Amino acid sequence: MAATHEVFNQPTPLADTNLFSANRALQDALRLNAPGLATDRLQALGALVGSAAMQDHARLANVHTPELRTHDRQGHRIDEVEFHPAYHALMAAATGAGLHGTPYASEEQATGHAHTQRAAAFMLFTELEPSILCPISMTYAVTPALRDNPAIYADWAPKLAAQAYDPALKLWRDKPGVTMGMGMTEKQGGSDVRANTTQAVLDGQDEWGARYRLAGHKWFFSAPMCDAFLVLAQAPGGLSCFFLPRVLPDGSRNGLRIQRLKDKLGNKANASSEVEFDGASAWLVGEEGRGVPQILAMGTMTRLDCALGTSGLMRQALSQAMHHTAQRQAFGKPLMEHALMQNVLADLAIESEAACALSIRLARTFDQQSDAREQLLSRVLTPIAKFWICKRGSLFAQEAMECLGGNGYVEEGGEGVLARIYREMPVNSIWEGAGNIMALDLLRAMRKGDVTEALMQELAPARGQHAALDRMIDAVPTLLDVQANESAARTLARDVALTVQGALLAQTAPAAVFGAFCDSRLATRHDVFGTLGSGADIHAIIERARPH
Repeated sequence: MAATHEVFNQPTPLADTNLFSANRALQDALRLNAPGLATDRLQALGALVGSAAMQDHARLANVHTPELRTHDRQGHRIDEVEFHPAYHALMAAATGAGLHGTPYASEEQATGHAHTQRAAAFMLFTELEPSILCPISMTYAVTPALRDNPAIYADWAPKLAAQAYDPALKLWRDKPGVTMGMGMTEKQGGSDVRANTTQAVLDGQDEWGARYRLAGHKWFFSAPMCDAFLVLAQAPGGLSCFFLPRVLPDGSRNGLRIQRLKDKLGNKANASSEVEFDGASAWLVGEEGRGVPQILAMGTMTRLDCALGTSGLMRQALSQAMHHTAQRQAFGKPLMEHALMQNVLADLAIESEAACALSIRLARTFDQQSDAREQLLSRVLTPIAKFWICKRGSLFAQEAMECLGGNGYVEEGGEGVLARIYREMPVNSIWEGAGNIMALDLLRAMRKGDVTEALMQELAPARGQHAALDRMIDAVPTLLDVQANESAARTLARDVALTVQGALLAQTAPAAVFGAFCDSRLATRHDVFGTLGSGADIHAIIERARPH
């Protein structure tokens, strides 16, 4: 009698591959933006995050979600979040790879490409979709802000840059490495941080400067087990930035009360919370009344990570789709050999490469902040990149999931990462300012200098390589003039993003990718994946993007 259950035509998991060596788009973006960069560390990280063991950690950290422990068994208030061991393994790997404050270490900065290299590493790590990178990203963003309190910076900066992880709640000086978070939004304000009601009352002076007592709340307080946070509160001089550690210098726990953890759509492994400050001690960072400018500076860096994170998720979704369709048979041949599937895969590959090119270019601006034009570009390209790349992310993940059919919709197994990716995509679009906030931020950035001149210089190397791109480049001055108003700001962000992506692909991508991008995104308006024209060299595009 024949067996009733035989498993066949099921693809093997995509595991134990080097995510860096397989990513030609990322390698070429680095050649343009970080010439001469040694990639041995990226090769090692690519092998690590592509391993089955790390994939299992990412799965377990998302399945066994954080749990809040407000009190111990004797009734003492402890306000701790308990994580699965896989979470800690991922955090140790991320800090070990220097994804947090390490780019600010002098030996890292000496390379001239510290932020660009870190950006590439962040993208590779995101391919796991581990949901643990929020504290890593916040540590990266807040480390330079601490310079506005030299005493705190002197004590904490070495620990923030250390490639070490210790999850225990204990005094900073007793730990090999520390992490930091941010607490800005309140339930009545959201993105309107000026509506904050948390109050700060001066409580004395010590070795860290002016010390205050905080009373109030935060509605979204991500990664509450970080060692310290930068928070906003109303001081006598206005909305100000404060340094709030979990453990005080005398070893006691600060008055930070975790009320509950958020039940989120995705980002499951990361604990996001609501907290109250019960007379919590905090130290002023910068001047009273200067909280918003400091937040904007930190927001620029976390928004970079939103673009990087989405680009990494795109790459993994594409790899999963290609790996599956190369093996799965349907109607007499592998799915990848069907013309319509090839069109979809090639179109996704183009989108992924364009996102990678723009994200790495943006990261380069942080390595060149002494250059006035690069400084201006970082201010302008940040909202553009976050707006457009993150807006495309959810659509991208859905299309990649469709390539797997029902298998893509199922959580378990190696291909289950696509369901996690789909649920994770919106967080990068929403966190640190949703689409409207980014569009408005672009308008503010345009008032900071000669944006037109900076962008035209950026686009100049691509002139003459495609008629549609030339038309877009020629139109940029008019776009920046006519669309520089609130109602048209989203259109402006999209059009400039596409133009810059086209110009970058002209310098990093082969003709097949560059030509198809310009034909499908610039010559015509791209409304759905899988609609590349007959002139696209689909086979060349797919071969470049395949994960092996």
